[in-house]
Parts: sequence; C-alpha cells; structure tokens
Amino acid sequence: MNLNTLFDQVGAGKVRALELLSLEGGFYLLRAMADAGPVTLSDDHGQALRFRSITQLRQVLAGLPPVPCMLVQHVVHDEMCGQGDGPVAPLRVPVTLDEQW
Repeated sequence: MNLNTLFDQVGAGKVRALELLSLEGGFYLLRAMADAGPVTLSDDHGQALRFRSITQLRQVLAGLPPVPCMLVQHVVHDEMCGQGDGPVAPLRVPVTLDEQW
C-alpha cells in the first residue's frame, strides 16, 4: 500500500487503525490494519517506507482523516533475560497523529 492508497483507504473507512512498528536500528515502519489484514506502507518501488521519527510520520500523514494509531515496540530485554514462560506481548502505546508543535 502506498501513501495515496492509504489516504484513500482511511477516508473510505477501510482502515481500522495504524501501527507504527519500532524496529532495531532506530527506524519505524507503518502498518495499516485493514479488513484483509495488516498491510505495510511502501514507497513507489514496493519497498517498505521507513520513518526516522514520529515527527516525520506526523509530517507525512498531515491531513489524514482521524484514525487510531499505536506505537508497537517489542521488549527484547524480557526475551533476553528469560523473565517469563511463553510469549512476551509487545509494548503498545497510543500515538496522536496531530502536530505536536
């Protein structure tokens, strides 16, 4: 899904939420939670679109109709230290897409 398609899909109500995935290396990927399942936002060449910060994401998505957005970050320390049995749920924090400054 490219940026234009994302705006169209959100406007049409086909995207329920967005997930901003925080990945190792200091960058983020955006996933649209659509009826058909999660879809990663990509550039014109079909490569996953990387964001350097939440501020950059807000700038790129300026004018997007309101849609819930969650920052999703896996907590690798829990996995490394072996704190619990079974899977460790990622940290999920609501993020507003409105300009903060």
